[in-house]
Amino acid sequence: MILTLRKYQEKKQKLTLYLFLIFLFMTISIIFLWLSKILSLYSGLDYIIDDAIADPLTITSWILLRISSYRFTFIFIVIAIYLSYVLKVNLFEKGYNKVLRIIIIIYGVITTFYLLIVYVKGQMILELIAFIFVSLYMFVIYFPFMISCYSASKTTEVVVYKKAFISLAIMALCFILILINQLIDRIFIVVLSIQGYTPFYFAGLICTIIGIIGAYFGFIKPKAKD
Repeated sequence: MILTLRKYQEKKQKLTLYLFLIFLFMTISIIFLWLSKILSLYSGLDYIIDDAIADPLTITSWILLRISSYRFTFIFIVIAIYLSYVLKVNLFEKGYNKVLRIIIIIYGVITTFYLLIVYVKGQMILELIAFIFVSLYMFVIYFPFMISCYSASKTTEVVVYKKAFISLAIMALCFILILINQLIDRIFIVVLSIQGYTPFYFAGLICTIIGIIGAYFGFIKPKAKD
């Protein structure tokens, strides 16, 4: 994120600004993911630790329960996904498809509304639906992004940019796999009543690392000499 900000300060390019904002919101989502773990481990609040204890229905509990159940994490991911759509249009297309843009915005708003409002403490099925909403949003935006990057790698003759587009395609694939793996993890937990995490949770974290490396080699490194 810092490298992207520095690149934007150097070039003042709109695409780099979009990339910085994407990384910014993804970083904020990771911070809220950390907070969810900290609340579960160290808050000492029984209504967060134990699903059998009722929600005290205060403003504080409303916020903390949604942090601990990844709702704020997802909201910032949704914002980053929409900005990724904006980046894709500006990178590969001549302009917006107005109907598609409206559909993508409406879906993002509905998803955000669900994440904030549709919540019942201890109901894992509602959490699973939240994963499905965000995973589908990620797939709809990043799969075409991946295809566009792969196609661009086939049409350019400049080796450095060919490698950059391939790196971006890998990034897009990994970002899709992050939430797919997390979704599978949630499905196993709900269906089999597993305590803790499955290997798919950690596979999602591995995809995060690979995706970030792909973003570096795709967006930042190819421009280093320009």
